Amino acid sequence: MADKKSEKDNSSLKDPDLYEELRDEGNSKEKAARISNAAAKRGRSAVGHSGGTSPAYDEWTVAELRDRAKELGLHNYSDKNKSDLIDLLRSH
Repeated sequence: MADKKSEKDNSSLKDPDLYEELRDEGNSKEKAARISNAAAKRGRSAVGHSGGTSPAYDEWTVAELRDRAKELGLHNYSDKNKSDLIDLLRSH
C-alpha cells in the first residue's frame, strides 16, 4: 500500500495526521492543509468556531459546481457530470 504522506509534501503541514483525516473525508488538498495548520496554531477546538457554513457538494446543483470550478481556476469541467465535478473539486 502506498504511503499517503507522499500525496502532499508534509514538511509544510503543522498537523499531518489531521490533514490525512480531512483528505480521507474528501476535503481538497488546500482546505485540508488550511484546516490542519489552523488547528495546530489555534487548537483543534477553536478551528470549528470560525468561518461560514456551506452545504456539502452533493447538495449543490451542477451549475453551482461549475461556477465553483471556474472560481478556483480549474479547467475541463464544462462537460463533466455532477459526480465528476464533485471529484474534481475535492481533488484540486
